[in-house]
Amino acid sequence: MTYLFISDLHLSPDHPRLVRGFLDLLRAYQDQNTQLYILGDWFNAWIGDDYTAPWLDEIVSALKQFNAAGNQLYFQVGNRDFALHEVFLQQFNGQLLPEIDTLTIGQTRYRLEHGDALCTDDVSYQRFKKVIRHPLVLRLLRKTPLSFRSKLANGFRKQSRASKEVKSYEVMDVNPAAVTQALAEVDVLIHGHTHRPAIHELNGKKRIVLGDWRAHEALILEIDPEQPTTHLQLKRWTY
Repeated sequence: MTYLFISDLHLSPDHPRLVRGFLDLLRAYQDQNTQLYILGDWFNAWIGDDYTAPWLDEIVSALKQFNAAGNQLYFQVGNRDFALHEVFLQQFNGQLLPEIDTLTIGQTRYRLEHGDALCTDDVSYQRFKKVIRHPLVLRLLRKTPLSFRSKLANGFRKQSRASKEVKSYEVMDVNPAAVTQALAEVDVLIHGHTHRPAIHELNGKKRIVLGDWRAHEALILEIDPEQPTTHLQLKRWTY
C-alpha cells in the first residue's frame, strides 16, 4: 500500500496544466493500492457541490476509475475550498475528514491538517475563518444562487491577495507554539497552506510541509509503511 499526501493544488479551469498534473498523478498511482490524502485547497475556489463544469466532470470521471481500481481518496477542507462537502465526494466514494485528523502507519502516529489553523499570528484571517465557516453561515450560503457565490468567491480571492501584500511572512507562517501543541500527541505533523515545502525536525519529531502546485511541479509526500520515518522525503512531481 502507498500513502500519498498532497495539498494546495488550486485547480481551476484557468490553469489547465494543474488539472492535467492531477489527472496524471491519478494515473501514475492507479495500480499501487493508493490511499490519497488531499490536505486542503484542492480547488482554487469551491462555490458549492451543485457546481458543474466539463473540466470538473473529467476529474470526477478519473476519480471514479481511481476508486474502482481499489484506491481511496480522503479530503480535508482548506481556506479556498471549505464549502466542499460530501455531496461532491460521494460521486467517487471520497471521504471527508475532519479539519484535524490522525493517522497511524506502522508504529508512527501522524496528525493531518491543512495548516491555516497553525497560523495563529494572522489574527484577521482567524477571525474571518471563524465567521465564514460557522455552520449557520455555510447553510445560508448554500441556499444562495451560484452566480452570487461565484462573485463572493472572486471577492474573497481579491481580498486575500491584497492582504498578503501588506502582511509579513512571519505573520502568515505557522506559530511555533501552535506547532508544538499540534505535535504533543503525535510523531509527525503533515500540513500545507504556507506554500513553503520542507521537513522540519523538532525535538525528535517532524513537521512536514507539503508544496503548492506551481506551473510545472509540486512537492508531495509518499509514505511506504515498510520504511521507517527516518526515510521520509518530499518527492518532486512534475507535469
